[in-house]
Amino acid sequence: MHKTAVAGKLTVTRYRVPALERGKILLDLVAQTHQPMTASELSRETGMAKSTVHGICQTLVDLELLVRRRDQTYQIGPHVMRWANAFSSKTDVNAEFSAIWDTETTLPGATITLSVMEGRDVVYIAARNSEVNTSLFKFGIGARLPAAFTATGKAFLSHMTNFEVTRLYADSFPEPRTRHSVSSIEALLAELDQIRKRGYSIDNQQIAEGMVCIGASVLDAMNKPLAGVAVSLPAEDLSPSQHERLVQDVTRISRSISRRMGADLDLRNQPKHGS
Repeated sequence: MHKTAVAGKLTVTRYRVPALERGKILLDLVAQTHQPMTASELSRETGMAKSTVHGICQTLVDLELLVRRRDQTYQIGPHVMRWANAFSSKTDVNAEFSAIWDTETTLPGATITLSVMEGRDVVYIAARNSEVNTSLFKFGIGARLPAAFTATGKAFLSHMTNFEVTRLYADSFPEPRTRHSVSSIEALLAELDQIRKRGYSIDNQQIAEGMVCIGASVLDAMNKPLAGVAVSLPAEDLSPSQHERLVQDVTRISRSISRRMGADLDLRNQPKHGS
């Protein structure tokens, strides 16, 4: 790091270390590919010189960040798990949610909730109820609602296959809460298909008459759904422009928390969940 004096003030100019950047690129590539790759394959994929890849990979092997297999391909090494375990033990999704819910929304009057899934229900672990929404429905910490009707529940279910969702409701389907509630497994699967395509979920008055909720998943370091975020407003107040702002808010908040939880939102070859 270089320090430069400018007009009597000390200005700190930061710079990156190219070798560390190249090491991260190689680690990311090894972690993301389904089949282990050789140094030559890593070189072709990244555009780095083969000698550079060999040198960095050997250093990463020595540091136990990579393991070289008998066929000369590489896989992630055991030392990475120590970092992952340390990250997981010190990260709290509830705390991360609380840290950003007031700074990430452009609709300060909206109700914002955070929930986790238990069985066929979602359980709310954080909630900020707006005065307007309280007259329609008040979300309480510890409250439990059917996942099939809630925005966060639908977001969770969209990460399951249709077979898994059908099996989850094989015994029975929850009784509708309103006349808008999805009433069958077939209708739910059709909703989930739309959620997977657009990237967010909608509870259009399925939990409470007059209330619309937009939801999205919070992903963990394995890119698995860890929690769900939802933003709610009265249906009568939801103009097309507000709907778009609501979608932007909830997706931005969910992505912010997911990144803080270690999710790789740019991971290639995401699995398809439809069937």
